[in-house]
Amino acid sequence: MIDNTKPPETAVLVALITQKQTADQTKEYLDELAFLAETSGVTTIKSFTQKLEHPDNRTFVGKGKLEEIKTFILDNPVDSVIFDDDLTPSQVRNLEAEFKDIKVLDRSLLILNIFSMRAQTAQSRVQVELAQYQYMYPRLTRMWSHLTSQKGGVGMRGPGEKELETDRRIVKDRISFLKEKLAKIDKQSQTRRKERDRLVRVALVGYTNVGKSTLMRTMAKTDVFAENKLFATVDSTVRKVTLGNIPFLLTDTVGFIRKLPTMLIESFKSTLDEVREADILVHVVDVSHPNFEEQIEVVNTTLAEIKAADKPMVLVFNKMDRFVPKDEWTESLNTDDDEFSDSHEEVIIPVSVRRKTALEYLKKTYLTQKADYVAFISAETGENVGELRELLYDLVKERHYQIYPNWLHVPLTESAEYGDGLAG
Repeated sequence: MIDNTKPPETAVLVALITQKQTADQTKEYLDELAFLAETSGVTTIKSFTQKLEHPDNRTFVGKGKLEEIKTFILDNPVDSVIFDDDLTPSQVRNLEAEFKDIKVLDRSLLILNIFSMRAQTAQSRVQVELAQYQYMYPRLTRMWSHLTSQKGGVGMRGPGEKELETDRRIVKDRISFLKEKLAKIDKQSQTRRKERDRLVRVALVGYTNVGKSTLMRTMAKTDVFAENKLFATVDSTVRKVTLGNIPFLLTDTVGFIRKLPTMLIESFKSTLDEVREADILVHVVDVSHPNFEEQIEVVNTTLAEIKAADKPMVLVFNKMDRFVPKDEWTESLNTDDDEFSDSHEEVIIPVSVRRKTALEYLKKTYLTQKADYVAFISAETGENVGELRELLYDLVKERHYQIYPNWLHVPLTESAEYGDGLAG
């Protein structure tokens, strides 16, 4: 028997330590980049970092580091080199010349590849294709490097230059076509959303892979795809949920990520409209992640960019079943005082807390002060989801009575909670 199984692609990762990015941050970003690569089906075999004030204009990294990477590639089976920041067209061209037959990718291209793999609906496929062409257009020069391209001037144009001009026109026309197609889809989406105006709309937002889809499945009691990979969901999904006797629409949206490609934000305008037009936001956070606070800032910044930061919000710290207190939170112990200070830099933890549940512990930390409405849950195990339902019920009820002032009130505890499907 001949084994025709194709071995997984391998890659090395490259990132810089700069004045704006510390060594610890760079390590975390590389871990995330490795997770992105894994989601794309690529195995990371080594990471390279270099300390520079700013990226080299020609090759992103310095000459010495470039030679080190080239030497490693010569000695090991490497299919691609992935950079944690966006590369300019000239940097891509120069790096491909240095690495010969090795693929050169940057963070944006890797994310675009994942989105293209994950897109399921016609709308998301058009959105991703448009973003890919917008990324490709300024980088077309490298695609025709195998053809001759002579210096400019009368009678000095080579066939490569003609091919390039033709290709630019094709891509430009394709971008125009996709924008028109997306505009039509946007109008259809707006019509569907207007039909939902008689129900309160709640949108799940958060960093990618924080458990939004799992929470959606728990709240709506319906099957929604969830997977422990980045961007497991790129299509918005809407389900009708009822708390007490009050129905509302719950939307699972695409996850955010640091350094999210600008063209993706532009292309996913219609999907992000689900967030912009929501009445209430549920910001889901992976409290077990070592840098969840930075992820919160990334999401808040993105919400501000799309003008959706002024809505009522419930901050949900998810995955508390995996939560492990930071070392600095547990170094100081005070057996006489069971209260924690408000500042996480000076948290005083009693010995007795080690015998308490994660929920009791988290409720005494500074995290309760980070928003007006805060809940600590595990969507996976269902722990404390009831408290989130109560918080959400109060917010939904307030908005619902603005729409239906004469609605008969039935307390949440006296009515069954259920969810039923609604095409999204």
